[in-house]
Amino acid sequence: MTTDQHDRRDHRHVAVERIENGRFSLRNDRGGKITVGTGADADFTPTELLLAAIGGCTAIDVDIFTSRRSEPDRFEIAVDATKIRDGGGNRLTDVGVTFDLAFPAGPDGDAARDVLPDAVQRSHDRLCTVGRTVELSTPVSTRITDRSL
Repeated sequence: MTTDQHDRRDHRHVAVERIENGRFSLRNDRGGKITVGTGADADFTPTELLLAAIGGCTAIDVDIFTSRRSEPDRFEIAVDATKIRDGGGNRLTDVGVTFDLAFPAGPDGDAARDVLPDAVQRSHDRLCTVGRTVELSTPVSTRITDRSL
């Protein structure tokens, strides 16, 4: 595999387009779209999307490990955080992910329950790209195109 092929496969892209004041359409390269806003209506805010991304990322990881053993009876994840404003600006603290899963009685359900703690830990420590990016404090760069000036 060439470096260009590797870079294209690993690259992620989302486009943001203004719909109206305080509302934006987000689009991925596969054609998926969602709307975000300021919280004045039912649209998710960017902060809620960050929490959803953390929860969704770890949900996928944990589901892969556990559902190989048993389909869950319940699979719910809650992600909570506190928004603060301090010398570092606006940010979230106390980000917590709570897993509420249930598996059927029997050997398959027991196997899923047995692997659950390791699956959660592996997702947190290594696999969940979103959570790892947040915890490792990846810098975010900004640029303005020449067309904007």
